[in-house]
Amino acid sequence: MTTLLISHPACLAHDMGEGHPEQPDRLRAIDRALESEVFQMLARDVAPRAEFSEIARVHPFDYIEAIRAATPTQGHTAIDDETSISPGSFEAALRSAGGAIFAVDEVMTRKVRNAFVATRPPGHHAEVAMPMGFCFFNNAAIAARHAQAIYGAKRVAIVDFDVHHGNGTQHTFWDDRNVMYASTHEMPLFPGTGEIGDRGAHDQIVNAPLRAGDGGEAFREAMESAILPRIADFAPDLIVISAGFDGHRLDPLGNLNLVEADFVWVTRSVMEIAQRRCGSRIVSVLEGGYDLNALARSVAAHVLALMEG
Repeated sequence: MTTLLISHPACLAHDMGEGHPEQPDRLRAIDRALESEVFQMLARDVAPRAEFSEIARVHPFDYIEAIRAATPTQGHTAIDDETSISPGSFEAALRSAGGAIFAVDEVMTRKVRNAFVATRPPGHHAEVAMPMGFCFFNNAAIAARHAQAIYGAKRVAIVDFDVHHGNGTQHTFWDDRNVMYASTHEMPLFPGTGEIGDRGAHDQIVNAPLRAGDGGEAFREAMESAILPRIADFAPDLIVISAGFDGHRLDPLGNLNLVEADFVWVTRSVMEIAQRRCGSRIVSVLEGGYDLNALARSVAAHVLALMEG
């Protein structure tokens, strides 16, 4: 079995304005990096549109309709201080959620070993009925719910190493004993959630916050002491990775000092658990990462590690 890359050109049409860090060039940089010869064996496919009924496992129908209704025919509509909608945004959001769903289909039916979903907008800040932090639909949460609903996954683990805490994902699964959400992230930093004491209704939320200036040593220690053993003990049927690369030392929106080798290490560490616990089934979805060169190199390192598993 191989690794599958899922993307779609429509995700380039989501535009939040000149100078916005969550820009279409993020995907262009990733595309260029993955054109290298070392990726010639990488399987590739396009992200389908998610059905409203699939998104509605996480977000209410009226919320989905509200996002569609807010989509302008030209220009931009501001949602909050950081997030706006352009004419191509709703289609991009449908493809981003659909890519995560399709990745689950391909991994759970063992057509591929693992998958990376290179789409935008990202998702982990999206609350059940509120967009925020560049996010409209929570792609990782939608993937987890799809695995539960369609494939009978009894337990799904979501590992989030974005520099920002995935508030939307944590809140979505706060009361669900069958989904573990585990996150390393910088604190204090937007969105201000993710305290160590946030543990969920069934002790299935795991937060390991880092401090500004922390690098690979602190990141690996947090993963090894707080997160990886809990994921292994949870024995999930599927692992979803919220793969944010804004913890890189060059990223303008964070203050951590991670490098590509740290993302390789955590990818391999999660893969080792997946091999033992869930038949290597991993779906990784792109979250943050806003320095284009650092993002491209980090994604390439992450995907290459997935391929080498």
